Amino acid sequence: MNQERPNPDVLLARVRAEESKRSEGKLKIFFGANPGVGKTYAMLETAHEQRRDGEDVVIGVVETHGRPDTEALVSGLEVLPRREVEYRGALLHEFDLDGALARRPVIILIDELAHTNAPGLRHEKRWQDALELLKAGISVYTTVNVQHLESLNDVVARITGVRVRETVPDSILERADDVELIDLPPDDVLQRLKDGKVYVSDQIKHAVQNFFTKGNLIALRELALRRTAERVDQQMEVYRRDHAVIRTWPAADTIMVCVNMKPRGPRLVRAARQMAAGLHAKWIAVYVQVPRHIGLPQQDRERLSHTMRLAERLGAETATLTGEHVARELLNFAHRRNVTKIIVGKPVRTWWKEWIFGSVVSDLIHQSGDIDVHVMTGDVGEGEPLVRRTFRRTSGLPVYGYAVLGVLIATAIAWAMFPYFGSANLIMMYLIAVVVVAIRYGRGPSVLASFLSVAAFDVFFVPPYFSFAVSDIEYALTFGVMLIVALVISGLAVRIRQQADLAREREQRTAVLYAMSRDLATHRGTPVLTRLAVRHLRDVFDSQVAVFLADADKRVRIQLGESLYFEFDPKESGVAQWVFDHNERAGIGTDTLPGAKALYLPLVASTGPIGVVAVRPKDAGSLLNSEPVHLLESLVNHIALALERTRLSEEAHQAHMQAETERMRNAILSSVSHDLRTPLATITGAASVLIEEHGRLDSSARLELARSIHREADRLDRLLKNLLDMMRLEAGAVRLSKEWHPADEIVGAALARLEGRLHDHVVATVCPADLPLVLVDGVLFEQVLINLLENAAKYSPSGSTIEVFASASGREIMMEVADRGPGLPAGEETCIFDKFYRGQTARDGGVGLGLTICRGIVEAHGGRIWAENRRGGGASFRLTIPLVERQPSIEAEQAEVKPV
Repeated sequence: MNQERPNPDVLLARVRAEESKRSEGKLKIFFGANPGVGKTYAMLETAHEQRRDGEDVVIGVVETHGRPDTEALVSGLEVLPRREVEYRGALLHEFDLDGALARRPVIILIDELAHTNAPGLRHEKRWQDALELLKAGISVYTTVNVQHLESLNDVVARITGVRVRETVPDSILERADDVELIDLPPDDVLQRLKDGKVYVSDQIKHAVQNFFTKGNLIALRELALRRTAERVDQQMEVYRRDHAVIRTWPAADTIMVCVNMKPRGPRLVRAARQMAAGLHAKWIAVYVQVPRHIGLPQQDRERLSHTMRLAERLGAETATLTGEHVARELLNFAHRRNVTKIIVGKPVRTWWKEWIFGSVVSDLIHQSGDIDVHVMTGDVGEGEPLVRRTFRRTSGLPVYGYAVLGVLIATAIAWAMFPYFGSANLIMMYLIAVVVVAIRYGRGPSVLASFLSVAAFDVFFVPPYFSFAVSDIEYALTFGVMLIVALVISGLAVRIRQQADLAREREQRTAVLYAMSRDLATHRGTPVLTRLAVRHLRDVFDSQVAVFLADADKRVRIQLGESLYFEFDPKESGVAQWVFDHNERAGIGTDTLPGAKALYLPLVASTGPIGVVAVRPKDAGSLLNSEPVHLLESLVNHIALALERTRLSEEAHQAHMQAETERMRNAILSSVSHDLRTPLATITGAASVLIEEHGRLDSSARLELARSIHREADRLDRLLKNLLDMMRLEAGAVRLSKEWHPADEIVGAALARLEGRLHDHVVATVCPADLPLVLVDGVLFEQVLINLLENAAKYSPSGSTIEVFASASGREIMMEVADRGPGLPAGEETCIFDKFYRGQTARDGGVGLGLTICRGIVEAHGGRIWAENRRGGGASFRLTIPLVERQPSIEAEQAEVKPV
């Protein structure tokens, strides 16, 4: 076997993956095209074989559908009891996941993996139950039909006309350790259906008319066979990669067609398409870009771009490689992709040209090994004559003038050296000039400089001087060697320059991809991402760019604000909509709607197209080459993934917020139900007494009942107000209306509102007169002090002192509310600010939202709040609010007041 040393990084990743799966159970899927092929039957037979081998096998759930043969195989195996779930008045029997985890067998059988569980169970789908069993180390045998695969859902619906609602992710099939295809010809399936071996008799007629038609069964069978073949092919590729197998394994044909800038490219592409169709093989169109192709005419580049687009339109995968040796790059790519056949054009050069310059076709034939090489003939006369190719002008006329100037400068320097140095040193000056011209101006000027250098050396430094005559025949050899050396050196210099240009282009493409990937990965939000995408594409392609995103009705709309960068024509919106609907590019440089003013490419995410990118270049020909288009497609793919990631993140955040809202609603209902009923019961009872016993109550009793109603109504009002404030804070609906306030006024206003509730306590305030003004929302900040004072009164004994302090230090003002109550339990200084936290020593009820509201309001002002125990007993609640450096003056405030 032709093998090389495996890639250690790939091998290490493989070992790590296997190590992570070692503690998990094995998943075996019995895969079929449709119901009735015998998947459950085969699974039960395999289970009996494992049972005879001593394995602990248990049936978790098996659907026999009343088939006697299947029911007979169930006997002899342990069956776990089903879990009963009541749903809409019906009693459902579902798979008991917890019972399976508690039983913990070695192998468990779970039929119909795509089944949807009844509401109320841990997982929505049965395949999720299977994943949990696998993670617990339990092996799972299960059954899946091809129509249940998520990726084939639309295909099956188009074939059968039936939309399958229960699906399994393709990752389940990819994760399986073993997939066994259970296949049965369509005629046998129909016969089993008629014999009642698939469904009970009353369902047979309906099934035959709607799903079990012979055409549907044939199509589903082909899908199942192809999906299984793809899995086997993936396993083979993994094995070849892990074992570094470079020899082609012709298990399935893969055709590679080699194209270049010659006119025969379309003919080769069509021949490859016909061969691939006949062999039912995938095919790839490959072009190798070598350094000398950089300076080729625009006509040749357009021809190559047309050939690559033709290959893509005919269904080929296209690839552009870079390198110095064409045959070597093609064969390396062919071995990586397990290519079995290579199609290449027949060389049109004569034998002596191939002997001198080499032949790609000859190298492919001699080095291809097990790969078949098909040589296709080209059009007559498509080869370019050697003389025309050699003397084809590769640069503008002014550049050739620089070549002449370089030779003149070298001649002047050599003339100055002539009396003191030999001929060999003078020749070096000309060679330096040739190298400089080759590096700066390319092949054509360097060839001209080589010939002019020989001529100038002959005229000025070989006797007889100032003529082309040569007195010594030995100088002919000198001229020949000088010309050959100059041409070789110029060729090497040009090649190095071309390689540097090619490396620079690759580096620029890599830098562009990296810059866009970095920006898209570090930013969030659809508007921000679209602006970044437009900016990058506009800078890279020197174009007007717009991003269209689809709305809920699948209509694409240009993003707001991008009309500044894109001259939008309403007629072009139809092109964008067509691209989105058909998931194909259109516009400039394509065969679809080529009259459009821009190139439109779909933004394709994992779930399908989500929008369209429009690029309108200043030079329409700049997007006719394949390289810029491929770079553009790569950038568009990055944009699509970033937009999809943002959309999924927003959906996840929205789902999280909905879950949090639901959780909070449930928590509020469970927490405040008692606190709401207590004051309502008191109010209702006191009001009933007043109504029923009105004539028999004296004035003092009526007054006491009225006070009780007022007290409980006030308590209920505070409770509801706290709930509403908390809901507003959670929803972010609080809007601050900041104004300048003296700290002592805010404290005084809070004490005035709590005068009745603080009558059993002594309140001491310390507010220096020189405190700076604070920029706060007076109403909200007053509520903070009210909640803190109420909390102090609630937890401190009657007659104790509640102290309120205010002071300024640095760039913030601090306020403190301290009491002499029991203090805070150790370790709960932080959790008291959590929602629904209530202390155990409170003298009256509450829902535990007061301090939470305080924290929300203080943090909204940019401050912080915390609590700690006091020396000598009691608790202290402190908060800080940042001060604004520019304080208003009293004179300025008075000046703003205008007399009426």
